[in-house]
Amino acid sequence: MELRHLRYFAAVAEELHFGRAARKLHISQPPLSMQIRALETELGVKLLNRTRRHVSLTRAGTAFLQDAQQILERSEQAVLTARRAERGEIGELAVGFISVADYNLLPLVLREFRRQYPLVTLSLKESTTDAQIADLLNSRIDVGFLLPPVNEPSIESVPVLREPLIAALPERHPLARRRGAIQLGALADSPFIITPRDMAPGLYDDIVSLCHAAGFSPQIAQEAIQMQTVVSLVSAEMGVALIPRSLQNLQRTGVIYKPLKDTSPMSEIHLAWRRNDKLPALQLFLQLARDIAATDAAKTPPKAATRR
Repeated sequence: MELRHLRYFAAVAEELHFGRAARKLHISQPPLSMQIRALETELGVKLLNRTRRHVSLTRAGTAFLQDAQQILERSEQAVLTARRAERGEIGELAVGFISVADYNLLPLVLREFRRQYPLVTLSLKESTTDAQIADLLNSRIDVGFLLPPVNEPSIESVPVLREPLIAALPERHPLARRRGAIQLGALADSPFIITPRDMAPGLYDDIVSLCHAAGFSPQIAQEAIQMQTVVSLVSAEMGVALIPRSLQNLQRTGVIYKPLKDTSPMSEIHLAWRRNDKLPALQLFLQLARDIAATDAAKTPPKAATRR
């Protein structure tokens, strides 16, 4: 028994007329009648009562129609599922991200991807840049939001966010009371909180270079792996920090965010994936992230001071 036999029978059962069913199936009537009789012979039951003017379902035909329709519906769903899987609209995608991305681009991309491709299961893993590179190399994640540089030839990356650095100050710091932007050199005597260089060499070097350009070497009092921890230590009055601008979206009591008068290097977040990885869901994710990044590229200027 083939699926076409079920389609032929279902069409006749729905129309209760061989001529109309044949037209619906785009075949002639005699072959249709022959296929129905062949189906009845194979099953060993009579499915239809036929007269010159009337066609009706037998009891066996009524019971068989229900299962036949379910099989046809499932076969159509199987075809649709296979096509969606080929396009990447069904499946799983493992996404790594640094904590900073959670305050800017990541929520936008995740929300829109889930809206457009609800049948793709997203598995999220927050980790540092170096850990994400290891996870990509070992196929534990498929794509990651991380800090440059990425010096692995088997990993490709593109920038999806560029933003300036700003200062995070304890609210009782003398410069916190000033209006507007501040000169970085005014923080020369303040202890700094910074991410370790082995965790984020690009960001670390940008901060140190910016301080050198302002005429001083930062007094590094504390190191913290996660940016949320950096801001928490600022709140605890352990020191000041230079952080990507979007971190001012982090609600933290006792911290004031200030833009810098100095020309700041642009902090970047990159999207990284294994070079030549053709996973369909990954290609959809990359395209969507790029589109959202391009739309979101024109950021509004930071406020002169934001009290949290």
